[in-house]
Amino acid sequence: MAHVTVEGGEVVVRLGLREGLAARRRQVRVPVSALREVHVERSWWRVLRGRAGSGTWSPGRCSGVRNRPDGEDFVAVKAESAVLCLELAEGAPFRRVAVSVPDPERAERTVHDAMPQEPGPEPGPRPEPAPPDPPRRPALQHEGGTVDDHGRQPGVPSRTGSGTGRPPLDAKRVERANADRVRHDHVVHPQDGPGPPGATG
Repeated sequence: MAHVTVEGGEVVVRLGLREGLAARRRQVRVPVSALREVHVERSWWRVLRGRAGSGTWSPGRCSGVRNRPDGEDFVAVKAESAVLCLELAEGAPFRRVAVSVPDPERAERTVHDAMPQEPGPEPGPRPEPAPPDPPRRPALQHEGGTVDDHGRQPGVPSRTGSGTGRPPLDAKRVERANADRVRHDHVVHPQDGPGPPGATG
């Protein structure tokens, strides 16, 4: 089986003799800065993505490179074993390194502790406080409230209509305005009224 260690700024995967011969290499190194996720896969065959490339692909034991549209995976797994999976960023030697290891949980902790921490939010200008909500109008009578359609509470006099709130009239202006008006007395004369029933003119 493989053994995984962290040395300086790299994760080093050292393959066992059998896996190394099958994969035609003794070790795989990936930069710690390229790590994006580390997890343990219990079903070893689930890590076999893409198309088999260079390596050895025998039933129950697979070691080598697998080709995918977005890059290559390196695998060194055997049947009935848990697999340590290292998910890597674009630009790393592989997109995933998946290897069977004797103690996958311990290896996972070791790699996880070496992963770069997620950067916190950058300090910047404090956001402007939100403007206060506009005052809500009181509910109208048909909405279950007590104000009328003009927003007046019961007992409050009208601000419009019937001269409320207007300044007093100027007597001279009223007199000048009425002087130009022609007034007619409306008088009904008896001869203008309707005659008795049946009378003819």
